[in-house]
Amino acid sequence: MATTNLYFVRHGQTQLNRYHRLQGWADSDLTSQGIADANQAGLELAQINFTQAFSSDTIRAQHTANLILAANQVSSITVAEPQAALREENFGFFEGNDAGQTWNIIGGPHNAVTYGELIRQFSIEKTRDMIAAADPYGDAETDQQFWDRLQPILDHISAHAPANSNILVASHGTLIRSLVSKYSDHDITAPIRNGSLTKITVTDRQYQVAWYNQSSLPTD
Repeated sequence: MATTNLYFVRHGQTQLNRYHRLQGWADSDLTSQGIADANQAGLELAQINFTQAFSSDTIRAQHTANLILAANQVSSITVAEPQAALREENFGFFEGNDAGQTWNIIGGPHNAVTYGELIRQFSIEKTRDMIAAADPYGDAETDQQFWDRLQPILDHISAHAPANSNILVASHGTLIRSLVSKYSDHDITAPIRNGSLTKITVTDRQYQVAWYNQSSLPTD
């Protein structure tokens, strides 16, 4: 059976990342460190022949993807296709808020004051529902809403990919952690690094995490 290799890269550091602000559908471009993050990922992936490339439609993900493609030495693709469905989780009312303050609001009553502690105690899926429940405007995504938009685009990409192809997906930290949580038993409580690499294989619609949150390309 044919296998599709999805190479997920978390975007490089952004201005909001630098200031420890929550950033889901809110957007900011890469810092100089973020450009270096993307360039390093590009060096690591320079010999992977990508048949397709996607990013979310945020500036930070598109910039990251295109820097990676510019460094690639074997693929003819130069621009990633933006897809809104590949956006980060929507944090609603908490977009742009200080991250530490947000986790205190959500998890403080449960003695969980970091995102990692919330995930460890409740799971990333339940934490998403807790954020949505705490949003006074009702704009933050529930876990069901998150997967209702994400899973169809992933299934579409993998189902229509050429056999045994390599696909670049420049996306977001919580999105990647959510995929790894759903399709593996990797520990996702530690922060995911900007510019880090995660490989997910898809065979006959079955998803498997090959490796996660790597700073350099492992030997499979």
